[in-house]
Amino acid sequence: MKRVLLVIVALLVVTGLVLTFAKRPEPLDPALESAKRLHDGPHTVAYYDVTLTDTTRPSQAHGNFEGSDSRELKTRIWYPSDLLREGRPAAKPLPLLIYSHGFMSMRTGGAYLAEHMVSKGYIVAAMDYPLTNYSAPDQPYVVDVVNQPGDVSFLLDHFTSWHRDQGNLFEGAVDETRIGAFGLSLGGMTTTMAAFHPRFRDPRIDAAVSIAGPSFPFTELFYSHRQLPYMMIASPIDALVDYRANALPTLLVPGAILVTIEDASHTGFADMAKMLRFMRNPDKLGCDQVKSNIDASSEDTWYHLIGTPEEGVAAIDAPPLCEMDPLPVGMNPVRQHWLNQLAVSSFFESHFAEDPAVRRGNRDFLLNTLPREIAEVRVDVNNN
Repeated sequence: MKRVLLVIVALLVVTGLVLTFAKRPEPLDPALESAKRLHDGPHTVAYYDVTLTDTTRPSQAHGNFEGSDSRELKTRIWYPSDLLREGRPAAKPLPLLIYSHGFMSMRTGGAYLAEHMVSKGYIVAAMDYPLTNYSAPDQPYVVDVVNQPGDVSFLLDHFTSWHRDQGNLFEGAVDETRIGAFGLSLGGMTTTMAAFHPRFRDPRIDAAVSIAGPSFPFTELFYSHRQLPYMMIASPIDALVDYRANALPTLLVPGAILVTIEDASHTGFADMAKMLRFMRNPDKLGCDQVKSNIDASSEDTWYHLIGTPEEGVAAIDAPPLCEMDPLPVGMNPVRQHWLNQLAVSSFFESHFAEDPAVRRGNRDFLLNTLPREIAEVRVDVNNN
């Protein structure tokens, strides 16, 4: 028995080493500015989980799920533990970011981004959306994306309340002039709606990033309802969210930035994709999972629920999913994480860093240095 246990332990150790070190991409040249910016900031990262319940809005019935009169939001909050301690007001308010996960994902889907931003002095929070997360009742229900901007506002309400709550961990910790939102895939769509939608938007959001998020129904009118810094990160070989229909229209938004990462897969943007770096293209798994759930979880004509033509939402169906055959070879997801991290962090720092010179430096890095140093990256800006 001892020998069997030793063999099992040895296999687990070997498996762990393989998953940690095997097939990792070549590190960036340390002389590059990009390599230096990949280093974490000076702050210690901590997190905790809390379940918040919105009793004012329901979780709608679908399939075999009978619905609920509330929305339960399992939430993870990452914070710099050297700056924030319970029972002691923060020395100064910090920028806050809300991350939104994709369809069939969860609140940890952007963990690598959250941890990096917290090391730079940010607070980051993410929720399991009640009906689109991986463990949603019956099965994930894509139509519920229309309710997710309200979840973002609900979470922001808590942070602004905690900011004023004596003895709370976040007492005095939230800078309400530096609130950002970002998300992947369906979470990118959630972020875009929370930023711009005439009815669903939250005016407290000061900057927004959609990572491979669907935007096909949004017209120029949709983005005209308010102005704020906005960036889309996308790839031409994305098998789930068509680049031409969803990413290129970003350049219709005044001041918007489009970061194109060649050879990046859609699935490769998620935190768990680091475990898929042995695959030729992680979108093979992503397509299999999403296609097996999304058809059964939606109705033929649900996009009208997002908005009306008068609000800037076109009455069109989504482009087809996963029609690339064969799938091209995708970038190593670990390298993809690095490039995504560089784009996201420099974008938010270009708007939220306290020092104007640091803000300018981050904007110059994002627009000029990053695409010059990294061959797979192209950056376009609508300067109109």
